[in-house]
Amino acid sequence: MKRLAGVLAGLAVLAAGAVEARPLRVMALDQCADQYVLALRPDAELGLSPRADDPDSWMREAAAGRQRIRPTLEAATAFEPDVVVRYWGGEPRLLARLKAKGTQVITISDATTFNEIKENISTVSQGLGVPGRGEALAARMHATLQRAAPEPATPQRSALYLTAGGFTAGKGTLMDAILAAAGLRNAAAKPFFAPVSVERIALFPPARFVLGFFDQPRSDWRGPGRHPVVQRAAKGRIAARLPSAALTCPAWFAADAAAMLKDGT
Repeated sequence: MKRLAGVLAGLAVLAAGAVEARPLRVMALDQCADQYVLALRPDAELGLSPRADDPDSWMREAAAGRQRIRPTLEAATAFEPDVVVRYWGGEPRLLARLKAKGTQVITISDATTFNEIKENISTVSQGLGVPGRGEALAARMHATLQRAAPEPATPQRSALYLTAGGFTAGKGTLMDAILAAAGLRNAAAKPFFAPVSVERIALFPPARFVLGFFDQPRSDWRGPGRHPVVQRAAKGRIAARLPSAALTCPAWFAADAAAMLKDGT
C-alpha cells in the first residue's frame, strides 16, 4: 500500500512538472494581434487567427505551419490560452468569459502616431512577459524611421494618399504620420478618412500620389481609385505603391511604409 502511494505521489510530481514546463499558450483574435504575437513570442504555443498567413499579413511567412483558431468561445475553451491578444477581434461574450476564467486579455489600441505604436509594443510585450523584446522592436522601428527621414534642407513635397476603394487619410490618421515621417506634406484637405472625388482629381490632380491597397487585385477592383480617369491622372506622379501588409495594423512596420516612401517603392 505504501509502495502504491509512493508511485502515485511520484506520478503527481511528474505531472505537476509537465504542467509547469508547458510553454506559454497565446491566442490571437485577429490579424493585427497575429503580427504582435509572432514578433514578440514566437517561442510560445500560438493559436493564430484564420487570416494569419493572408497576403496582407506582414508576418505571413512566420505564420507558416502555426495553428489557426477561429475566434469563438468554443475554440478558445478548447485551446485554453494563458494570454489572449486582440485589436478588434473577439465578440463581447467571448471576452467576458475569458476574463471571468482569469485569462489575461491584452488589447492593442488604435494608434495615429509612432509614439502610440511604441506604447502598443510596450503593452503587448509586457503582457507577454518579454519587455526586452518589446524594447528591441521599438528600437528597430526608431532606426527605420531615421532611415526614412529626409535629408536636411530637403524641400517638403506634397502627396495625396489614395486607396483602391477611393479613400484618402488626412490629419489624425496613422497614414498622415507615415507621410510626415518620410518628409511629405499630406495633400488631403479634410481630417481623418474621407472619399476622394474622381472629378476633382481629374480637374486638379495632386503633384504626387501614394497608393495603398492596390496590390490586391480582388480588393475594390471597381473602386474609384481604379477608375481610368484617376489612373491617367496618377500616371508619372506615383511616389510609391504601399503594400496592404504594411497598412493593415497600427504596428512597428508602419515605419517600413515610411521607408518605402523615401525609396520610392
